[in-house]
Amino acid sequence: MARHVRFHETGGPEVLRIEEVPTPEPKAGEVRISVRALGLNRAESMYRTGRYVIEPQFPATMGYEASGVIDAIGPEVKELNVGDAVSVIPAFMFDQYGLYGDLVVAPARAVVKNPDNVSWEAAAATWMPFTTVWGALIDLAKLGKGDYVVLSAASSSLGLAALQVANFAGATAIAITRKGEKVEELKSAGFAHIIQTGLDDVTAEIMKITDGAGARVVFDPVGGPDFEGIVKGTSKDAFVFIYGALSHDVTPIPVLHVLAKHTTIRGYEFIEVTADDEKLARAKAFITDGLAKGVFSPQIAKVFPFEEIVEATRFLESNTQFGKIVVTL
Repeated sequence: MARHVRFHETGGPEVLRIEEVPTPEPKAGEVRISVRALGLNRAESMYRTGRYVIEPQFPATMGYEASGVIDAIGPEVKELNVGDAVSVIPAFMFDQYGLYGDLVVAPARAVVKNPDNVSWEAAAATWMPFTTVWGALIDLAKLGKGDYVVLSAASSSLGLAALQVANFAGATAIAITRKGEKVEELKSAGFAHIIQTGLDDVTAEIMKITDGAGARVVFDPVGGPDFEGIVKGTSKDAFVFIYGALSHDVTPIPVLHVLAKHTTIRGYEFIEVTADDEKLARAKAFITDGLAKGVFSPQIAKVFPFEEIVEATRFLESNTQFGKIVVTL
């Protein structure tokens, strides 16, 4: 038998239960993993509360990210072997696979071997944020030396991953945060430029930091009233990526600036990478190289044991963490 986290109704973290289920067997193109660590994501909370793009079918399981050791392989799997230390990249939906468990099945195309220098906790915290960042900043925006990139919600796991990717590419990251208590943490994480909304003039600060040129790239999961000021701080031919809608307020767009500067504003999802085999292969290579060289290292906010999955989820939903929440087995 295996132990999986399941829920039988939508609701708060308290609906999560650790239950024994039959040990899953890998089918063609799948591997089974003995899990050592899990990375938690907001998508899982949305799914559990019935606010995700698909509805849960009960009893439901979930989980996008895990690291562990392959202990069984299905037919038609190549380049992966029993005993390999691996991580799982979110390249599927919760009604197909769920990784909250000690023995789980995942599609082989979504599995990547871990570099020797990466811990289970770091491996489980890497692939959602870094794959998402790679797709927007590297694949689409071609971020490079001399560029400035504005990162809203900079203290999130994606914002912190984006800082490391920007540094690796030779670009300069500008952090946007609304919480004063996050400023010192962002400085410690390596941000040289931090703008606090509600306190600073966002447009003026971006223009000052960029010597009047404006930022060429914006990576924003928030929207809302501060979006206008951020866009006004962009350069000609800038890329503005919207990958979330954390603000529930109206998001104004400075139309005249967009027209005059030929600004591209587009929605972006990590599935643009994970659904494309060629892009996924390039993302794997880029991120694995950064991990092996030690230039990519996910920020982990707190580690919980598997038995405390409810408490870990409550902490995720408190919005007080700095970086990724990991659960170990």
